[in-house]
Amino acid sequence: MRRDTGAAALLGPLLAGSAQPHQVRRAAQGLGLPERGRYAVVVLGAPAVVPSDADGVRWCWCGEAGVVLLGPGGLAGPVARLGEAGAGPGGVSPVVGGLAELGLARRLAGAALLTCGPGAREIVALDERLPTALVASVPELSARLVAEVFGPLLVLAPAERALLVGTLEAWLECGGSVGRAAVRLRCHRNTVFNRLRRLERLTSRSLSHPRELVETVLALDALRLPAARG
Repeated sequence: MRRDTGAAALLGPLLAGSAQPHQVRRAAQGLGLPERGRYAVVVLGAPAVVPSDADGVRWCWCGEAGVVLLGPGGLAGPVARLGEAGAGPGGVSPVVGGLAELGLARRLAGAALLTCGPGAREIVALDERLPTALVASVPELSARLVAEVFGPLLVLAPAERALLVGTLEAWLECGGSVGRAAVRLRCHRNTVFNRLRRLERLTSRSLSHPRELVETVLALDALRLPAARG
């Protein structure tokens, strides 16, 4: 990862969310960046070789956090280039309107990073992971959610637990279709149906009840987090 001590000194207060107006102006002048513009922040979970400025996109780095001034193509291009460079895991903030908002963007990018699984090399945008980021941002509540919803599953044998959780994941990814989930899992649709009914009994939550389904899905997101697995 490229490190520019001067850039880091100017960006540090902005990314911390503690910059005063005069520090925003000084950073803009020192880095040659507009105070107002379309910016995003990327937070990487490991050192990496990061892309160079290109196609109207400018990068400035402060440790593991990168500030990107977006070109006309939006976030998709810079995120793709990070992935091509082998960077990751990483979280990407939504677009903000200026240097004074980089503190908020840094926090949101950090929340996106929390949703990356163990050993993942993915670069994820917060807007693609909002429910999971919400769960991951409050570890105490996510742990409580897992215990409350999936407590009875956690005492099962690992293979049995993985079978039920995997069936639930397949069913959700197939839009709630038992038939499509059966094709994906290479089993009979009645087998999928029976596993889901067993999961409902163990969790005391119905997959056909909207509020209880939301709780189950959020608990599944929490279960996938590194802290829950470790």
